Amino acid sequence: MANINEVAAAAGVSISTVSYALSGKRPVAADTRRRIEEAVRELGYSPNAGARMLAGRRTQIFALTEPLRKDTHAPTHMAFVLATAVAARRHDYDVLLLTDEEAQAGMRRVAANGLVDAILVLDVAPHDPRVELARQIATPTVFIGIPNDNDGLVCVDLDFEAATALAVDVLADAGHTSLGLVGQAQTAYEMSNFPPRVRASFMARAEERGVAAGYGTSGGKRVSRTAARASAARLLEEGATGLVLHCAEEAQASILAEIAERGLRVPEDVSVVAVGASFDTAGLATPIDSIPLVPEASCELAVQLAVQALDESPPEPGIRYIPPTYLAHGSTAPPGNSSVITALG
Repeated sequence: MANINEVAAAAGVSISTVSYALSGKRPVAADTRRRIEEAVRELGYSPNAGARMLAGRRTQIFALTEPLRKDTHAPTHMAFVLATAVAARRHDYDVLLLTDEEAQAGMRRVAANGLVDAILVLDVAPHDPRVELARQIATPTVFIGIPNDNDGLVCVDLDFEAATALAVDVLADAGHTSLGLVGQAQTAYEMSNFPPRVRASFMARAEERGVAAGYGTSGGKRVSRTAARASAARLLEEGATGLVLHCAEEAQASILAEIAERGLRVPEDVSVVAVGASFDTAGLATPIDSIPLVPEASCELAVQLAVQALDESPPEPGIRYIPPTYLAHGSTAPPGNSSVITALG
C-alpha cells in the first residue's frame, strides 16, 4: 500500500501539502488539490483515521463491543461477531472488536478518541452499564439485544417473546397438556437479556393456553450436558410430553440422548421444539423443529441502522423486532397414549 511520501512525490508537492489537502487544515490551490487527489486514486493511498477525522470525514470503522468472559458460549457469540463483520463490509465498513470484560472501558475509549463512526453493542445484559454510557457519548450506538432500561436507545433483536409463544402454541395445538422448558445455564439469566424473556413468555403462554408448565436449566455457571439431561429427565418424569429447548447445541444433543435412552421416540412419545437456536437443529441426531435466532438478520439490520444514524435522518429510538420463523423438521406430533407412562414407569 502506498504511503504519503509516494503521494507527495507523484503529485510533485511536499508531504505537508498532501497532509493539508487531505485534512483540510489549510487551504490548498485547486490545481494542487486535483493533482494530489489523482495521485491518491492512482496509488490506492488510504489516509489514516486521524487524517479523516481532521477532515471531518468518516473513519469507515464501526466498533463492536463484545465482552468475552469465562462463561461466554463462544460459538454463539462468534456467530454474531462474524455476521456483524460481513454486514459491515457490505456497507464498506471495517469492524474494530472490543473484547474488554469491563465492556464500557473500550466503548468509552473509542468514543473519546473519535476512532469509529458508530458502536454496535453485543451480549446485552438486563442491567447493562453500557446503556448509560451510550446516552452520554456523541457516537451513535445500536444495541443488538434489549436491556431492561431501553428508553431512548436503538435496539434490534429476535422477538423472543413471540417465538416462545409460537412454540407453546404449536405443542398445545397438537394436544399436549404438559410442557417443559429446558433453558440456558443459570448465569445466563443474570448476564443476558433474552433468557429471562424466553422463560417468562413460556410460563405466561402456557398459563394462557391452560397447559401445565415446568422449567429447568442446562447448568450453573456454564452449560453442562449432565445438568441438561437431568432437567429433561425431571420434566419427563413430571409428565411433560412436549419439550421446548432454549439451550446450547451440546445441551440439546444430550437431551435427545436422554429421551432415546428412556426408550422414548421423537415425536411419537415426546414432541420437541427449539427456540432461539443459532445452529442448525436439522443436523442433530434427531432433527428438531426450530424457531431460530439468525445472527445475520439481527446484525444486518443493526448495521443498517448504524449507517442511517450517520445520515441527516437518523433512526428514531425504539426496539426493532425480528419476527420469528418456524422451521419444521418433523419433531412434533399429538401426544402418544401409553408409551410415555410405560417407559417412565
